[in-house]
Amino acid sequence: MDIKKVVVIGAGTMGSGIAQWFTQQMCSVELVDNSQEQLLKSLQSIHLSWDKLLEKNKLSLEKITEMKRSLFIKSLDEVSKDADLVIEAIIENLDVKKDLFKKLDNHFSSQTILSSNTSSFPIELMATAVSSERKKRFVGLHFFNPATIMKLVEVIKAKDSDERLCQDLYQWFESNDKKPALCKDSPGFIVNRVARNFYGEPLRIVDSDDEFKMKEIDHILREVGGFKMGPFELMDLIGIDVNYSVTCSVWEAYKREPRFAPHALQKQMVEEKRFGRKVKRGFYKYD
Repeated sequence: MDIKKVVVIGAGTMGSGIAQWFTQQMCSVELVDNSQEQLLKSLQSIHLSWDKLLEKNKLSLEKITEMKRSLFIKSLDEVSKDADLVIEAIIENLDVKKDLFKKLDNHFSSQTILSSNTSSFPIELMATAVSSERKKRFVGLHFFNPATIMKLVEVIKAKDSDERLCQDLYQWFESNDKKPALCKDSPGFIVNRVARNFYGEPLRIVDSDDEFKMKEIDHILREVGGFKMGPFELMDLIGIDVNYSVTCSVWEAYKREPRFAPHALQKQMVEEKRFGRKVKRGFYKYD
């Protein structure tokens, strides 16, 4: 498999990170969003990230200059029709995603691989929006935040996805220093299904906005459990709004099974716009 031209749709945190990572693999990347303001903000953030790597001598000026020339921001109507791979990274709303994939199916060439970065919806449900031929080249590619650092990518084979294609994608990611995992097409896949309990049980133990208890749990899971970060630290890093949205999606997908239920404290944090590190206030405060 040779992936040279990539389109990423959605210039939020995940989409921007995915676009940056593919550009760093020396792919030509087109980043798409309905908001021109968001696109410009994302492009500026990515360029700033590369400039910092240059200052730390982690990347050469020559390579950064080439990467900046390989990353484009565009509207959906402007994107190249011959992209090798398209990754959807928009809002976790099934109807909105299906509407988008219907448009993508009509826009791109028959050889283009369509994929979703969804963290909760089965790929098969989104694939109902595309033609029977396109379903063979429709997969899930679930990255983790920050996509430029987190090595895991879940490769999800839907019912009609071509098995050879999934194997080729697995090998391509592996050759580009990711740690791919082939996953069953079920809500939450592997990581987000398992992780609901990693977040949910500590929330139920704390049960209130008590920073002392949160620090104790984070400390125990780091020092005794061997995790690099405790659940509250990790939710702050991911974004409490993002984590809450995924929790709700998985909970709904499993017909509101109690073990996947979101906690009232998560909802409270979102309502108070305490999203974590990105706004310098979540379960903890950040300078």
